[in-house]
Amino acid sequence: MRFVTALLPSLLLAGATGALGASWSFDEGTITVQTKGAGVGGGYKDKLSPSTTLSQPINLGPSDNLKILLTAKEGSSTQRPHQAFLQVGDADNGLSISYALNVRDSGKAKLELSQKDIPAQLIASSKPLHATLLLGSWGTSTPYSKQLFDLNVLKDPKTPIAGAQKPLRYGALEEIHHIFRGDPKSPPIIITAVFTLVVAAILPVLFGAWIFLGANLNHLSRALSNAPVSHSLFYSSIVALEGIFFLYYTSWTLFQTLPAVVAVGFVTFLSGSRALSEVQARRLDGLR
Repeated sequence: MRFVTALLPSLLLAGATGALGASWSFDEGTITVQTKGAGVGGGYKDKLSPSTTLSQPINLGPSDNLKILLTAKEGSSTQRPHQAFLQVGDADNGLSISYALNVRDSGKAKLELSQKDIPAQLIASSKPLHATLLLGSWGTSTPYSKQLFDLNVLKDPKTPIAGAQKPLRYGALEEIHHIFRGDPKSPPIIITAVFTLVVAAILPVLFGAWIFLGANLNHLSRALSNAPVSHSLFYSSIVALEGIFFLYYTSWTLFQTLPAVVAVGFVTFLSGSRALSEVQARRLDGLR
């Protein structure tokens, strides 16, 4: 019992040391290149080793599809890493791009790649591209980073390589000149004159209808004597409203017209109510 008690701390220390020394790697790695229209079994297939690089470059044609399958491992157990990328780059100019692997909880990872996924800057490279696998996660385990193979992108001589797009830069842009719509103008004077003559021609008809319906102009002096202020202000405000509408039609803006209409309309309301009261009083007296 004392021997087991004394040996237990040593076993725990050895287990902790082994955990700290765990490293990421992979197993069951394969790479296939399937050409469109090649059928089942056509194309290229090889195994990937976590310790060595393939001796021959992998050719990727314009219609080829490259697929990588592997199982990620942390130490001796299969685990899902926090980061799993395949970095493809050109060693001469330092340009590279990373492709994330689709990793399951069981550690099985998959990546599919074609020429349309590779930038034009890398396709234009004259030398094979380096493909490096990166595996890592949280904790003290050593991440995995090693070149697995060289990728030779076969260019289609009939299809020119698309030029690189200009990167987006934030800065001062060209000056923008706004063209605003001109202020609304009144209709031509001819149209205005025609409608004015039409209205003036209707006025005799209006006065004739008043006389026919029994309008009594003899009461004008009595109405002005009973309520001179109310009647004068009421008719004057009516004329003022017509003048405001004329100014709005010719030169005034809406913001100039509205305050004037509100002010004159208030006077029209007050004076009109007093004037109608005077007319009602004469009706009650039997004078109308």
